[in-house]
Amino acid sequence: MRIAVTNPTGNVGRHLTRTLARAGIRPLLLARNPENIPAELEPFVDVAQADSQDAAQVAAATRGVDALYWVDPSVMSADPLGDYARATDAVVRAVQENGIGRVVFQSSVGAEKRHGVGEIDGLAATEVALDALDIDITHLRCGYFFANLLLDLDSLRAGRLTTVLPVDAPMAWVAPRDIAEVAALTLLNREWSGRRVQAVHGPEDLSWAQVAAILSSELGRDVEVSRVTDDEMLGALRGAGMPEAMAHAVLGMSTGMRVGFVPEQERTVVTTTPTGLRGWVREELLPLL
Repeated sequence: MRIAVTNPTGNVGRHLTRTLARAGIRPLLLARNPENIPAELEPFVDVAQADSQDAAQVAAATRGVDALYWVDPSVMSADPLGDYARATDAVVRAVQENGIGRVVFQSSVGAEKRHGVGEIDGLAATEVALDALDIDITHLRCGYFFANLLLDLDSLRAGRLTTVLPVDAPMAWVAPRDIAEVAALTLLNREWSGRRVQAVHGPEDLSWAQVAAILSSELGRDVEVSRVTDDEMLGALRGAGMPEAMAHAVLGMSTGMRVGFVPEQERTVVTTTPTGLRGWVREELLPLL
């Protein structure tokens, strides 16, 4: 089985690539910048240059592929949903032109709403487009990445976290490595067919207040979380250099699920993965602070 992996240097892709190699698979890595693939992987992978928003490049790179792990890349953009639409066009063209019969798509909790969830609307559109094809498709509806905390290193050093969500509202948090494990198992398992939705919820639902308490304990200093207004968050996102449409799309991922949202998939043994926030903080966050 020839398996292709997009965004192979991303939070999930870098773990997925190594997991497939350990399983005896030589994955094909689709990379916009192949020079960024670690040299240590070269004996175990094949690499093709392809921008996931370029349909012609993706179609050319995936000839002979049986199964595809697809990620809609999120990049700093003045037209984020347009970028998602271009990525959707690229994966659809590749599947149709090359007869790729099996796709695992990295989606998100919230995509089931289809509209009104900021950037996640782009993932929802990809889900719909893939569902319309005559293929076996699994959508991984992932929780909030632990790795998103890495975007706030300066704030963490100052002992601050901010959110537009109620600080006591629990939600699914997940380690990217756990998503990679589920992705690898799904790609390698030949027993499923048709359309599937597989949630990846992490080990437990956590509120921002609980996250702050865990960080305080593990970092050895107080970390406080405060709820800010939507306008304050927009100002912070703009201050970080985000174009206007991108800032609103990022904010919408939180505000779109703020009131009354319940994930389509319940937490079960199937959706629950093992890596806890404390362990992730010790392994991934502390070395950077």
